[in-house]
Amino acid sequence: MNLNLKIPLCFFDIEATGVNVANDRIIEIAVIKVLPNGEIQHKTNLLNPTIPIPAESTMIHGISNEDVKDKPTFKEVARDYARFFEGADLAGFNILKFDVPMLVEEFLRADVEFDYSRKKIIDSQKIFHLMEKRTLSAAYKFYCQKEMDNAHSAESDTQASMEVLLSQIEKYDGREVTDGLNRKVGMIKNDMETLAKLVGDDMVDLAGRMVRNNKGEVIFNFGKHKSKTVEKIFKEEPAYYDWMMNGDFPLDTKRKLTEIKLAGLKTAMKK
Repeated sequence: MNLNLKIPLCFFDIEATGVNVANDRIIEIAVIKVLPNGEIQHKTNLLNPTIPIPAESTMIHGISNEDVKDKPTFKEVARDYARFFEGADLAGFNILKFDVPMLVEEFLRADVEFDYSRKKIIDSQKIFHLMEKRTLSAAYKFYCQKEMDNAHSAESDTQASMEVLLSQIEKYDGREVTDGLNRKVGMIKNDMETLAKLVGDDMVDLAGRMVRNNKGEVIFNFGKHKSKTVEKIFKEEPAYYDWMMNGDFPLDTKRKLTEIKLAGLKTAMKK
């Protein structure tokens, strides 16, 4: 079917150095502009973010520092993209939470006018979640073909979650699980160790303030030291530990932080 359009609609997606809108930068932008007459225009650029691309980000989108070193910066193409978006509404998947805020931030840095308030924004992820619910009740109906009679009762929810897992194992047994880049990340099988790995081996604390990078090192996952190793920050800025211990962080995070600090002290004493 054709889209019923009164004005152009720009589908777009961006890849970036990370997910922090304030500090990260766009490294790739792709736009498909659909005109009311059905004509389709494409515009894509790799961009030099002017800051290093972390290895963890390269693992996700496959774009390295070498790939973008001779590419234009966003500031150099900003006016061109502003003209391409002009008079059009915006569409994409998960653009409300990430792509639109990141794009607006880059336009502001480049001092280029981009008034998104006058544009309609269509986010297909939002529609997906509205139409295909991601609740326990929805999972119970999908996997077990049953309706939950007493949703949000602890006993009922517990029973349903058990049945959902059993049905998932039965439905997907032996199936490979891949990520967004079609890389194998595990398999569904009736083995709890295997299933637990699908949650993520990189998790350090439950709040996700610290994770493991591809080298197995514990790194911060937030704030000014995001992607830096905890061990390095403790050496260079010892007061950061005190700041976190006195801050509004979960006790589990503080406990893990202390374990890492003590392990580092023991290692230093042995040298």
